[in-house]
Amino acid sequence: MSNYTMNNQIVKTSLLTAMVLLLSSQASAVEDMANTLPDARPGECYAKVMVPAEYRTETQKVVVREASEKVDVVPAKYEEAQEKVLVSESSTKLIPVPAVYGTEVEKIETSAAYSAWVSGSLKSDVPVNPAVLTAAGRSGVNLQAAAPNECYHEHYQPAEYKSEMQKVLTSQESQEVSFTPAEYTFVEEKVLVAPAAKKLVEVPAEYETVKEKVLVEPAKSVWKAGRGPVEKIDNSTGEIMCLVEVPAVYNTVSKTVLKTPAGSRTVEIPAKYETIKVRKLVSDAKEIRMVIPAKYEEVQKRVKIAEGKYIWHALESHGDLGKRTGNMICKKEYPATYKTVKRQVVKTPATFNKVAVPAVYADKKVRKLISDAREVRTKIPEETKNVSKRLKVSSTKLEWKSVLCETNMSNEIISGVQQALKNAGFNPGPIDGVIGRQTLIAVDNFQRKKNLATGGLTLDTLKALNVSI
Repeated sequence: MSNYTMNNQIVKTSLLTAMVLLLSSQASAVEDMANTLPDARPGECYAKVMVPAEYRTETQKVVVREASEKVDVVPAKYEEAQEKVLVSESSTKLIPVPAVYGTEVEKIETSAAYSAWVSGSLKSDVPVNPAVLTAAGRSGVNLQAAAPNECYHEHYQPAEYKSEMQKVLTSQESQEVSFTPAEYTFVEEKVLVAPAAKKLVEVPAEYETVKEKVLVEPAKSVWKAGRGPVEKIDNSTGEIMCLVEVPAVYNTVSKTVLKTPAGSRTVEIPAKYETIKVRKLVSDAKEIRMVIPAKYEEVQKRVKIAEGKYIWHALESHGDLGKRTGNMICKKEYPATYKTVKRQVVKTPATFNKVAVPAVYADKKVRKLISDAREVRTKIPEETKNVSKRLKVSSTKLEWKSVLCETNMSNEIISGVQQALKNAGFNPGPIDGVIGRQTLIAVDNFQRKKNLATGGLTLDTLKALNVSI
């Protein structure tokens, strides 16, 4: 291949790649309606191309203004008349009489007398711990009824015990168990060891070797990827395909065939018996039980007869009450406090004197209704207009179309395409017989202008350009 031809191929490949990027955004939204390749003759090449949507124009009668009604209003009619009208109703007028005030002195309690439990002595103002106060209430002090300014202290009395004799179980009642063994004797018996049966014996198959001519692949016409400078226009539309004749393929093989099939035969197996000694039970084993009584022992035991406790009592109480713990509480009395204040009081409350006010009338002109306002309705018919509407007949789709490939393309044909594009007003670049980027863009613009399938240099496009191959 010459350097010129190789350079042309490189340029074509680069420009075709650019064209793929230009058209790929359009193919993604197109429905692929060509699932199978069309019927064709050997030597023809086809490619999936984008067939634009088809539209038709029809005239449609549309309503530009719906039927309606015109509404006119006839106003109401009035007349004037002389009437005596109430201007002001009779009423009662209230005249205020102010209140009369005086001054009085009152002694007001600012803080009520109260009692509180304090810790230690009556000189203390420290409140008693609530836990200590609760313990005192449970151990002899009536917290509610205790006299004011009375004190109580706490004593502890230890627990009390005594010794007593107690009968303790040292051994529980039980049973001693023994038994007499079972008695057996031996006898002879004839038993079946293996039952009668039938056995199947395998008879193997017999084979022989023969030679045969086998059809590996029948003669056929197949679609193969095309090869040439215009073989791929858009990645989304697929490769260019060419129909090629492929002859049948045969192969001679040796194979083993069945001469006599495998089988089986039946063999009888007799039953087997044996004479054996069998041990038989004469009498069962027996259980013997003997009761062993329980055993007891006298022991000395220390028993608690009284729990240790805390006792609260008044300071004046005497006697053996146990050891003091040091806790002491007193119910301290706090007196009430007072304050003398002067205040203003009402001697005679404010009141009102009632005065009657008579009604007032006046002669006035009055507007009276003779007839109500009413509406008059007039029907307005609808207005229509004939408009042209563009309707889609078929959507954009992919179809297999006959295209140029290396079997039916030449530089003269490409030059003819470039010249025809230029004559039609689409700039293909230089008229050099080479498919370049500018030529592919001009082809795509021409196809869209003429509503032709895009994505490849189809024979329909050549026909529209009046280019013969």
